[in-house]
Order: sequence, then C-alpha cells, then structure tokens
Amino acid sequence: MSKIFIHESSYIDENIKIGENTKIWHFCHILSDTKIGKNCSFGQNCVVGPKVTIGNGVKVQNNVSIYKGVEIEDDVFLGPSMVFTNVINPRAFIVRRDEFKKTLLKKGCSIGANATIVCGVTIGKYALIGAGAVVNRDVPDFALMVGVPAKQIGWVGISGNSLKFNSDNIAIDSDGRKYAMVDEVLKEI
Repeated sequence: MSKIFIHESSYIDENIKIGENTKIWHFCHILSDTKIGKNCSFGQNCVVGPKVTIGNGVKVQNNVSIYKGVEIEDDVFLGPSMVFTNVINPRAFIVRRDEFKKTLLKKGCSIGANATIVCGVTIGKYALIGAGAVVNRDVPDFALMVGVPAKQIGWVGISGNSLKFNSDNIAIDSDGRKYAMVDEVLKEI
C-alpha cells in the first residue's frame, strides 16, 4: 500500500489518483477526476482540479489554485501565491467553462512567488519565471523571464542558475552541464 500524507483539515473528492509519498498539507481541496503523481508536495491552502493532471516530484507552495485546463509535467515548482487563470475575458455574469484555455508547464520549470500565468501559454522545460512576473505568451525552454508583462532577460540551466556564454556560444552550468544555441533554441549538449 502506498504512503500518502493528507492532513485531516484537507478535503479529497472522489475519483482521485494520488501517487505514493505525496503530501497534502493543511486546508487543501483536491477536486474530482484529478491525477497527482508520486513525491509531490502541496502546501497550505491549495486547490487542485477538477480534471487536472500533475506529474511526479511537483512542489506546490502555499495558496496556489490549479484549475481545470492546467497540465503540469514532472519536477515543476510553483511558488507561494502564484496564480493561474483559465479564461481570457472573464465576466461574473457569463458562464465560459467551455472556453477554458490549456496551460502547459513542462518538466522542471519553476514559477516564482506571486507570478501570474495567463491561460493558454506553455512554459518550456526548466524555464524560470521570476517572482511577480505576468506571463502572457509562450516561454522557451531554459528561459529566464521577469517583469510585467514578462520579458526574457537571459537563460538558466537545469540547476536554475543563470548561464553565461563564451566566445564559442557555449555555456557551462554550475553543475557542469553544457548548453549551446541550436537553430535559435537553447539545448543541453
């Protein structure tokens, strides 16, 4: 039997799949038809779903709501109080549930505290979104994005550290990994 920790103050709806070694802390609500991978952690006051898929090793800090339409791959970090949207033009008096836009967070990306991810975008692998940024367009793999609206100011490696390129246009990360631009896309080499 798998080990899962769910704090007694949290609510788990029916038809939920939660991977082993996942921890769900105080005052969380996991809505129906949601799949959560192994080794995940959800801080205080998180809401997930319905119909959300979350990969393995995902860390969700306090006060994050992950709505229908959001898909999260493995090893993603969601900082405290970051925000997802799911409709471009919400109105309280118009039901737009059939207009939810898909938002994809690819493997290993990190979203800083209080950042906003506008629906319909893809955040690339290992990208790093700075605290308070507002992302309203797709983000390339390994991009470092800050500001309102978010703009790319550099590149980060898998370690999350900024990359500096030498005269051969090669960057070596603090962990020894090497990166190069290939057809205007940063790739690990």
